[in-house]
Amino acid sequence: MSATSFRSGLSGFALSLLRFVAGLAFLEHGLAKLVGFPPGPVAFRHMMHLPPLLLAAGWIETVGGVLVCLGLFTRPAAFLMSGEMAVAYFMVHEPRSFFPILSHGEPALLYCFIFFYLAVVGGGPASLARMLCGARGRAMS
Repeated sequence: MSATSFRSGLSGFALSLLRFVAGLAFLEHGLAKLVGFPPGPVAFRHMMHLPPLLLAAGWIETVGGVLVCLGLFTRPAAFLMSGEMAVAYFMVHEPRSFFPILSHGEPALLYCFIFFYLAVVGGGPASLARMLCGARGRAMS
């Protein structure tokens, strides 16, 4: 096995791992908003008490997190999630400070660009879409 083919296989694995971990972490944010588990810094008693924008964010994070984690419809889900994080950054963090470290906006900024990257490149070789559809699964991943 050549070094080039080894790196190529490793990069596909790394992409799939990034997709899985980012989706799982984002799912956690959505579940914390919608069902209060795991309990986060803001305890939500019930999703009906959430403001509409946070309720929409919770659903995007939960459903999108599951889809990205599984590698199914990764591109459209990641694109939507990237947009959500851009909105969150500019609505919540940027008004506090131009600098992300001062506004505590680093997670939103990183999620935005990680999901944008996944929207462009897809879910990688280890995805449910590829397992179900083979080469045709690239369109779904």
